[in-house]
Amino acid sequence: MKPKIGSPQTQAERQRRKRYLSATLVTCLAAAMIGGAVHVIKLGANRMTDMRDRASYDPAEMRSHVRAAGEDLELHRQNEYQLVKHGDTSLDEVEAMLKPEQWAELDTMITVPAGSFWMGTNRERSNAFDRPRHQVSLPAYRIDKYPVTNAQYARFVAATKHRPPLHWENGKIPPGLELHPVTMVSWYDAASYAEWAGKRLPTEQEWEKAARGVQGNRWPWGERMDVKRLNTYYNIGSTTSVLRFVDGASPYGVMDMAGNVSEWTADDFIAYPGTDASPDVFQGKIAVANTPEDQAMKVVDLMPVDAKYKVRRGGSWKSDPFSTATYHRNYSLPNYASDFFGFRCAADVKQTER
Repeated sequence: MKPKIGSPQTQAERQRRKRYLSATLVTCLAAAMIGGAVHVIKLGANRMTDMRDRASYDPAEMRSHVRAAGEDLELHRQNEYQLVKHGDTSLDEVEAMLKPEQWAELDTMITVPAGSFWMGTNRERSNAFDRPRHQVSLPAYRIDKYPVTNAQYARFVAATKHRPPLHWENGKIPPGLELHPVTMVSWYDAASYAEWAGKRLPTEQEWEKAARGVQGNRWPWGERMDVKRLNTYYNIGSTTSVLRFVDGASPYGVMDMAGNVSEWTADDFIAYPGTDASPDVFQGKIAVANTPEDQAMKVVDLMPVDAKYKVRRGGSWKSDPFSTATYHRNYSLPNYASDFFGFRCAADVKQTER
């Protein structure tokens, strides 16, 4: 028997359908809001990553620094144009900092044989610009066993009168940091040192092969992260001696290629063939405060400029541990310098033979 219109059964059916319709509508709205929120969070995360990669300090420490947006670059500009006066250190004084055997060890270069290796990664959770994994073939080359130290850089400064790093008080290495990697050096500073030393900056491909070997290690020593083998993620809070992490060697015996300092390479930051990374990430940008209010609050927008980023590799003492993976790429404009930027040198085999 069919229920009559307006009967309790029909009213109940209507109420049930109405509840289903309301629930469906609420579910759709919630899904749309969640999707939008995820998109906004992702955009914000990408922007924050971009900003952090260019910051001279950890954002959590910003309150302890009084420098306004762009002031670091202005201080570096003054230093670059010799507007900051420094004392002189003689070559004899620099040579006396270390024993002959220490100098010999720091100056060691390692030969990486010719051949192919796997560069990049296909890991889904990696940055898009680290993908895809692809094979690269290189001739034999030589690369510094260690990052360039403050002591080595002091020889360069003494010999050439090149401006010292900004944090060297009166142009002298901070006490106890002779064996630490030099920092506060721009890409141009690193390239000038390499030329003076009769070497060059390593290409991105050379750096990665020396770090991971033909096995394709995720970290220089293997596939598992091991905090005892490197200096990263503020577990120490500063740079460390390049001789400290002896268990962090790469397959070729190259040291400190994960953590400590993020190392400049010779190459522009460009896309790998077949990458799914957005082209925008490779576009050079600078931070600009558009209004006096933004400047007072240190709020900046990233504005495109006609400049190429240079690639940095290896992560640093400030980095997220996963940023120290051998395939991970970081990048900055070449005039930037920071307390976690460093470098090492490379050379052609025939060049070092000469």
